[in-house]
Amino acid sequence: MATKTSHSRSHRVEYAAATVLFLAATMGPLATAKAFADPVAPCADVEVVFARGTFEAPGVGATGQAFVDAFSSRLGTDSVDVYGVNYPASLDFQAATAGIADASNRIETVAATCPDTKIVLGGYSQGAAVAGYTTFDTVPAGLALPDGIGPMPASVSPHVAAVALFGTPDNWFLNLVDHDAPPVTVGSQYTAKTVQLCAQGDPVCFPGGLDRSAHSSYKSNGMAEQAADFVANAISGAPAPISAT
Repeated sequence: MATKTSHSRSHRVEYAAATVLFLAATMGPLATAKAFADPVAPCADVEVVFARGTFEAPGVGATGQAFVDAFSSRLGTDSVDVYGVNYPASLDFQAATAGIADASNRIETVAATCPDTKIVLGGYSQGAAVAGYTTFDTVPAGLALPDGIGPMPASVSPHVAAVALFGTPDNWFLNLVDHDAPPVTVGSQYTAKTVQLCAQGDPVCFPGGLDRSAHSSYKSNGMAEQAADFVANAISGAPAPISAT
């Protein structure tokens, strides 16, 4: 029995390593966001801050765009700005901390300059880790952030109406790509307004998952629409935010 278990574990390690290479090869320049937020433009009713997946082209990526399209169609006449988190989205997972800093800065800026704008934070794959870490209550061990970057002020939380995460790396996968990476844990102020979606068999987020195609299925498997429903409901029921201080 021990030999069988060891063999199974070894097989998954080999398979996951192949998955990392597969994702790097197949998640290359995909979709670029159709819309980007202009920091000097009039305040929108809603702003989506979304972090793309590994090796996707700058912007929000294919999953992010599917989510934005589905979400925007549910808002009627409300205006929507879209901001693609600026970070490398490379195989260097430690470099993802640049995304945490950029997402935090963007959210805090919008909360301060457009206090009536409802913010939606989201991410796919490595970008889901970036978005999840952005909500942390305290900086977890193993996460080396740029100087001056820490948890967002509590006053910012009411401005974030919802969080949508697709294919968030589980602890096993995180340990494979970076032994020092802490678990992706959504902060307590954001937990109730977060939806996390994981396709069955996705090796990045589904325990024991071996279906590599599942990881790239979020844009077309109905989960972008599922997240859009959750977020639209959160937006419609969200109380009016107060100015960040």
